[in-house]
Amino acid sequence: MSNLADNDFVLFGLVEKFAQDASNLDAKWKALQREAHPDKFAAQGATAQRLAMQWSVRINEAYQRLKDPLKRAAYLCELRGAPINAENNTAMPAAFLMQQIEWREAADDATSDGQIETLLAEVSAQKQNLLAQCGRALDNENAPQATYDKASSLVRSLMFLDKFESELEDRL
Repeated sequence: MSNLADNDFVLFGLVEKFAQDASNLDAKWKALQREAHPDKFAAQGATAQRLAMQWSVRINEAYQRLKDPLKRAAYLCELRGAPINAENNTAMPAAFLMQQIEWREAADDATSDGQIETLLAEVSAQKQNLLAQCGRALDNENAPQATYDKASSLVRSLMFLDKFESELEDRL
């Protein structure tokens, strides 16, 4: 086992990049959980079980971050020195804000499931496009800091789209 303080990628033995193989990630998670399962340490006493429980929680938290593309992108931005700071930094490009207004108005005006589904497809396509841009920026190992700052801005936009997408799904 590595150290509890290691970053998620080190913990999972993965290359620190956005593009990840989901089946490989799942397999590593299962292997780590088998290795750290508290029941495995039952004969070693309460201290060993508590430590195993800490490892198990840490492994699960890392897995939740790594398996979700948006969370993984946000985490990589943090690691690259471009924190998201979504609660303090709400600046968005004007074109993005205008698109959001148009989509919100379309959602408010929608009177059928078909209209909501069409809007949801647009939002989902834009989300995939931004995720791809973000991934390219984060996986560019020799990128200047401005590239990672741009990825951080994309993640903030993606967080907004993710929330809006959920709202649309709830309406269906």
